[in-house]
Formats: sequence, structure tokens, C-alpha cells
Amino acid sequence: MEIMESKKIKEKAYIEKLENGMKVIIVPKPELDKKYVIWGTHFGSIDNHFKMPDTKEEVYIPDGVAHFLEHKMFEQPNGTNSLDTLMALGLDANAYTTNDHTAYLFECTNHFYEGLDELMDYVQHPYFTDENVEKEKGIIGQEIKMYDDEPSWRLYMNAMDCMYQENPIKIDIAGSIESISKITPDVLYKCYNTFYHPSNMTMVVVRQF
Repeated sequence: MEIMESKKIKEKAYIEKLENGMKVIIVPKPELDKKYVIWGTHFGSIDNHFKMPDTKEEVYIPDGVAHFLEHKMFEQPNGTNSLDTLMALGLDANAYTTNDHTAYLFECTNHFYEGLDELMDYVQHPYFTDENVEKEKGIIGQEIKMYDDEPSWRLYMNAMDCMYQENPIKIDIAGSIESISKITPDVLYKCYNTFYHPSNMTMVVVRQF
């Protein structure tokens, strides 16, 4: 186990790599009443071209897949939504996608282990169908339109477009309505199987120990 210590803020982080390759970072906070967990994978909007780890198939994906995949991870085969399940436990749960990673998180005072079980369950068991993928396209399409009407976001995206000619960082994290129309369950499963392997993921826990 590796221990990182900051004498300036008087904190330690305990870092361990598990047998499956996943990195776990624990930050003890004796004074905290709340508990925090964030579980992330190195898969963001710039990862639009890769090779499948098993078959070495070269894959090009539409813009916005990482963000789309984040939305779909909460849906379960029994019709429930894990975000609703976590919130029903009294947890403040969320997820987000950036240019280079996707993360799932929650904070709570009680029901920590129930929340952790739910988090580990839905992140490790994706469920994509033609029907639920098509439904999500309409939801994310509305989100894209909302950001199109946000002046600060348009200013940022236009600046990125001016600064970068080829780098995919210039592309909107959510993609476009046209690009997400090309997303299928097969595309999502290929991305999940490539990027959601434990060896590509890190979990951080902050709580009393």
C-alpha cells in the first residue's frame, strides 16, 4: 500500500491497487459526519477512436458516446433506475462526463454500504436495449438544445473551436443531435467493455475510519 501525506493540510491518502487492476484511494476524515464516494473511468468525450482489447478491432464512435453511456448506466433490467434507488436511501447521488473521464458519485450520512452496493452493482452491470437507447436520444437531445441556448457555453465552445483544428477536445461533450442519432446498444457495449474494466478505473472514498 502506498501512503501519500500532505503535511500542509495534515491529511493522508492510502492508495492500493487491487488484483483486478483497480486503484482504490481512501482518505480518512475523523471529523467528518458525511461519507463520500466517487468511482471514475478514464473514458471521456475525446476517446472517439480505439481498438477493442480482445479482438483488436478498430472502432470509431460518434461524438457524445461517453456522455450517453453515463446516462444509460443507471437503468436496470427490472425497470428501476439506480439514481432513484440511491436517492430513496437518502443519498445525494450524481454522475458526470468530461473530456477525459466519466465518474459516478454519492455523499451520505447514513446507508453508506447500501449505497456502495448499489453503485458497484449498476456500474458493473450495464443494460442497453434498442428501446431504452432510442428513448435516451430524445432526453439528451433536449439537453443539447438547452446548452445551445446558454451564452456562456456557446462562448466556450466557440473559443475551443478557434483554438483547436483537429483535437477532439473542441467537440461538445454531449455530441450533437445528429451524432447521438447514430448511437446503438452495440456501440455502447463496445465502449463499456473497453473502458469500464477495473484496471481503467479509480475509486476514492472519504469518510471516518
